[in-house]
Amino acid sequence: MIIEQLIFTVISFTIFVYMFFRMIRNNDTTYVAILLLEAVGIALNFLEVLFSIKLNTVFLILKYILSIILPIGIMILEKRNITLFELVHIQKAKIYLKLGDNKKAKQALIDLLEKRPNSYKGHRMLAEIYELEGGMRKAIDEYVQAIDLNKKDYDSYYKVAELLNNLNKKDEASEMLFNLLNKKPEMYKATELLGEILIEKERYKEAVNIYQDALRYNPVSYELNYNLGIAYTMLNDFQNAKTCYEKAAQINTLLYNAKYSLAEIALIYKDLEEAERRFLEAIEDEELSADSYYELAKIYLIKGDKDTAIKYINTAIDTNAKKIVEKIKKEPIFIPIMAKISIPFNLEEPEQNKEVKLKEKEIKAKEHLEEMSEITRHLSYNDIKMLRKNNGRKSKEFEEKDLQEQKEHD
Repeated sequence: MIIEQLIFTVISFTIFVYMFFRMIRNNDTTYVAILLLEAVGIALNFLEVLFSIKLNTVFLILKYILSIILPIGIMILEKRNITLFELVHIQKAKIYLKLGDNKKAKQALIDLLEKRPNSYKGHRMLAEIYELEGGMRKAIDEYVQAIDLNKKDYDSYYKVAELLNNLNKKDEASEMLFNLLNKKPEMYKATELLGEILIEKERYKEAVNIYQDALRYNPVSYELNYNLGIAYTMLNDFQNAKTCYEKAAQINTLLYNAKYSLAEIALIYKDLEEAERRFLEAIEDEELSADSYYELAKIYLIKGDKDTAIKYINTAIDTNAKKIVEKIKKEPIFIPIMAKISIPFNLEEPEQNKEVKLKEKEIKAKEHLEEMSEITRHLSYNDIKMLRKNNGRKSKEFEEKDLQEQKEHD
């Protein structure tokens, strides 16, 4: 009992002195609270010795927690470069954030960084608050400082790129994302954003390489396969595009955009049966149904079945009159059945606003495929065979390149 109290007294007093000098050296008054708690623990031990009493279990545990465990915990944190001052201000900021007081949370972090500018957590939290408030440039500055302090903070890398993209600084954002993917190639969201930027800037070959690299880490991602299909589409590599769209459609059977794209590619290659099958699948999607019925009408006119063509084109008009009538007027193929097409008298009547689900890149790829299918409709079968052959050669070159890159990666 006496030996235990003696050991406790020596250890607790040594820790108390150490914490006192830490307070003096750091000029940090946050240590006062810890010193007071230590003093309470030491006082309990002093009372136990002075009055020769035995503390019950609760007070005994409290004595050790206040005098030894708590200060040692603070010392361990400091060894990990987390000071008590930083810990207190970070917790204050978190409490203020939970209470919805962003201003006080921000001030707590600014106070922290004024005294401890190398606080990684302080910069990271302050960046998140600025981003939440819409201060994108300030957020970028704080994220950059967080990255300087922690080179493996890949999320902050991504955040900087995302904010640069939001500020329409596409080149800086893409450069940041290329650097990030060199360090962490499996980071899916970085691939997704970089691919979006490259396609938007019509850098399709680079987008193809990015998506191919990402598929090595996530081969069953329908988004990656679908986006790769879009990149190939814009390069007029329809054979590879078809392969990607087929994979995407297999992975996600509800991805009607891929099925519509497959239908248009089938039209390009004059495979009317395949095109018809795919368009019949695509009509399940509300946004694609009118266009699908329209394309089915064209297929049946090519086949010489005017009655079925009339049925489909009138269904397309019922689905989206204004859009389809404008397309009919530009398409000479409908001239023989024009008298039997039910065109409404008033196309200017406002329609219900429907949410457009297709992204800009999807709309662009869709329109490109429709344009190409229209152009190839007037080509001969020999021309189509030549197109298949050229695309097949491209496909083989991409496969050989992919195999070579895979060997280098392994």
